[in-house]
Amino acid sequence: MIQQFGDLFEASDLRTKVLYTLGALAIYRVGAAIPTPGINGDALKAIFDAQRGGLLSFLNIFSGGAMARFSIFSLGVMPYINASIIMSLLQGAHVFPQLDRLEREGELGRRKLNSYTRYLTLALAAFQAFGFTIAISKMPTPGGNLPVIPNPTVSFYMLTVLTLTAGTMFIMWLGEQVTEVGVGNGVSLIIFAGIVVRIPSATMNLIRLIQAEEIGLVQALLLLAVLLVILILVVWVETAQRKIPVQYAKRVVGRKMYGGAQSYLPLKVDQSGVIAVIFAVSLLAVPMTVVQFAPNTAWAQKLMGFLNGSNWVYQLVYAALIVFFCYFYNSVSINPEDLADNMKKSGGFIPGYRPGESTARYIEWVLERITLGGALFVAAIAVLPDWMRIRFNVPFFFGGTALLIVVGVALDTMGQLEAQLIMRHYEGFLKKGRLRQRWFNVGS
Repeated sequence: MIQQFGDLFEASDLRTKVLYTLGALAIYRVGAAIPTPGINGDALKAIFDAQRGGLLSFLNIFSGGAMARFSIFSLGVMPYINASIIMSLLQGAHVFPQLDRLEREGELGRRKLNSYTRYLTLALAAFQAFGFTIAISKMPTPGGNLPVIPNPTVSFYMLTVLTLTAGTMFIMWLGEQVTEVGVGNGVSLIIFAGIVVRIPSATMNLIRLIQAEEIGLVQALLLLAVLLVILILVVWVETAQRKIPVQYAKRVVGRKMYGGAQSYLPLKVDQSGVIAVIFAVSLLAVPMTVVQFAPNTAWAQKLMGFLNGSNWVYQLVYAALIVFFCYFYNSVSINPEDLADNMKKSGGFIPGYRPGESTARYIEWVLERITLGGALFVAAIAVLPDWMRIRFNVPFFFGGTALLIVVGVALDTMGQLEAQLIMRHYEGFLKKGRLRQRWFNVGS
């Protein structure tokens, strides 16, 4: 493993990619620590310390703690993710024919669609920045301390909205640069960095709780053991595949015979990875922004109570959104008819099924069933923190959404680094992982 990490810095172009990615993440972390002017940091910290669980804690974790500091990157990449969701839904529902035409135009059409997504991100960022600023200004502080915003003037609101919007647009640009120039998915790595950076502080908090005898050593060890088991299960599901056998017919071209080989069509159990979880959390953040424009009304109070994460209805909605986005992502990324058509053109067929429509139906049948298992597992892991907190009063953020994102992004980035190393004739990270892959294969 050490040799493989050394190989990353031997090739100059690969070394540039890795260093560029690390530098971009470092810039993001510096910006996440810069507070917005005019904020009472102590009062804001007391508010977030008093709120355990719920959507606000989720958003703070996704922003890498920037929201608890009300930094210039408080909104994180959530507006960009929401804009991507809206554009994907519009394309999938075929609401605007122009978007369908752009999707079929190749690289030029993709650039125009990305431009539309950026414009929508700008509008959503401004809207969410205004709603979040109003929410912070009206949040009651525990113990009746000084307000979070000592002097809420019009100029303060304008400057804050502009600062938060500019911060979101900069993060969006930074993530796109990492995707194009660096290694891995830039937006996912930004969320990944925000979660990983909180691991040392969470570990120290657990140690302090043990020293203060608020939780016993046996209970802490048991929780860590459960966390390890969940980590193994997450890695297993994220790498699990359903391999559909594909047979290629023999054909004679000139004096040579081609085909006759057997291959596999690999379908991942969790094809969407962390995308479904990120989409679900981003979508749930929208009503929190809306209620800030009328926080004292009865419906707003009920909605905020619903979003605190301590009731089973919220957990059910959250899990249902994850399942929906798992299926939605698969419907956008995998087309069984195209797979069957390409297979037919190359002379391949699935034993027992006729090429064409019959093969497409079988692939869709398999895909729907493995997606259901993967989606239910991801949803169960995502709602686990709230359930553990309610039933067992777990005193720290336990696995769940953060664990899914960390594992999913880490596996995706390692896979891309593996491909880069193999392309340059180096040994990959997973050279000795063939036995592990056989264990993780589901079906054959």
